Amino acid sequence: MEAACSTILMLILILVLILVLKWAWMMLNWVWFTPKRLERLLREQGLQGNPYTLLVGDTKDFAKMRKEAFSKPMNLFSHDIVPRVFSFFHHSINTHGKKSFMWFGPAPRVTITDPELIKDVLNKTYDFEKINMNPQVRLLAPGLVSHEGEKWSKHRKIINPAFNLEKLKDMLPLFVKCCDDLIGNWEKMSSSDGSSEMDVWPFLQNLARDAISRTAFGSSFEEGRRIFQLLKEQTELTVQLMLKVYIPGWRFVPTPTHRRMKAIDKEIKASLMDIINNKEKALKAGEATKNDLLGILLESNHKEIQEHGNNKNVGMNIEDVIGECKLFYFAGQETTSSLLVWTMILLSMYPDWQTRAREEVLQVFGNRKPDFDGLNHLKIVTMILNEVFRLYPPVIGLARKVSKDVKLGNLSLVAGMQVSIPIILVHHDCELWGDDAKEFKPERFAEGVLKATKGRASLIPFGGGPRICIGQNFSLMEAKIALSMILQRFSFELSSTYTHAPTPVITIQPQYGANLILRKVEI
Repeated sequence: MEAACSTILMLILILVLILVLKWAWMMLNWVWFTPKRLERLLREQGLQGNPYTLLVGDTKDFAKMRKEAFSKPMNLFSHDIVPRVFSFFHHSINTHGKKSFMWFGPAPRVTITDPELIKDVLNKTYDFEKINMNPQVRLLAPGLVSHEGEKWSKHRKIINPAFNLEKLKDMLPLFVKCCDDLIGNWEKMSSSDGSSEMDVWPFLQNLARDAISRTAFGSSFEEGRRIFQLLKEQTELTVQLMLKVYIPGWRFVPTPTHRRMKAIDKEIKASLMDIINNKEKALKAGEATKNDLLGILLESNHKEIQEHGNNKNVGMNIEDVIGECKLFYFAGQETTSSLLVWTMILLSMYPDWQTRAREEVLQVFGNRKPDFDGLNHLKIVTMILNEVFRLYPPVIGLARKVSKDVKLGNLSLVAGMQVSIPIILVHHDCELWGDDAKEFKPERFAEGVLKATKGRASLIPFGGGPRICIGQNFSLMEAKIALSMILQRFSFELSSTYTHAPTPVITIQPQYGANLILRKVEI
């Protein structure tokens, strides 16, 4: 009996030892042998980069340069923001050239700046997949942006109707109402001479939040205020995590940050569940319209399930719907508020362009509220917005992973490598845009984007290919309406207290706010 027990114990110990050794080998392979093999393959193809550092890669230098760049503001009229907002990428290319790579932990990431290669990466979604997000990061941006393959296709199909141009037309009055509220607040703040000095940044954030609350859920910003407060805190915690090396399993360690992020996610989900349940009840009772994004999404999802039966792989479950609603809330206000604040700052710096934009708006709309057809006749406003997108793109870069061996131009990439599309570097590239690439010149878009880019993928504020941002028309329509209505009622200039300090949080934001002087315009 004792001999049998000893034998069993010995077998268990051997099995445990084998499992420990296997785990140790996998870890060693992940943190050392694989990165060194990938580094050798890249260097053999002429790519340069820092030598691999165990586990951390370039992360420490990345965080150090970021902190140093943010420690001081920029010259007031400089738009050469790459050294500040993309400091390590800027340093890497200056040191190693455009054919270079950097380390995100144990993964080498090849920098791609050639528009033709960028187009390939964005179009070949099965060769270049989204990088698996740190599960903690995914709490902030779930839904469509985090899905791949069949699940992404299914969600895109169901969500598409919500962003149809005809549906967006129906939402136009809601955008106008949000802008009316903003302008009313600004007018109340004006002194007897019709002027006021303020930081417009929080107002524009609230405008975008109000717009997404009304258009996505049929509620006002006041009703969604708590969700936005939580999202803001979640964003700050997420940025902290993104600057650290991701270690599998670390998210299960109950650190204060991890506990807080889970608590925030739980509260947001509970709020969204209430909104979704109330919307479904109202729709069934015929007490709600289907013109908001959530109503359209629920209707589209219901139709998909009816057409294909109650198969569990058809349509979205409640967790999926909550994920898409979180994405509506987050992405729906980040891009538009960033675009609007930099447009107002740049038009304050360049009053001639502000005057031209106002004259066009008044010519098209007079003192009337913007309408859909009129928005399509705003040529100068569109030129300005494109140039703002070029100089201050909301998202400064994209990354993709290589899951199988693939050719990209004359590069041979293998599984385990990643590619980086540094949007802001491409937008500021003098070889693509000319010697005035770092200057504000909306006239470069006088004949449209296709002519300005010569058909190349060199203006990509919304990404490109099949995964191009589904909400781009939503964001542009909101921005055109807001800018038109602001120009109708106010002129604006930089305050002496304005400090120029573009800073990437998730989108590029003014680190110290956007202090402007507003003056009422008589029309």
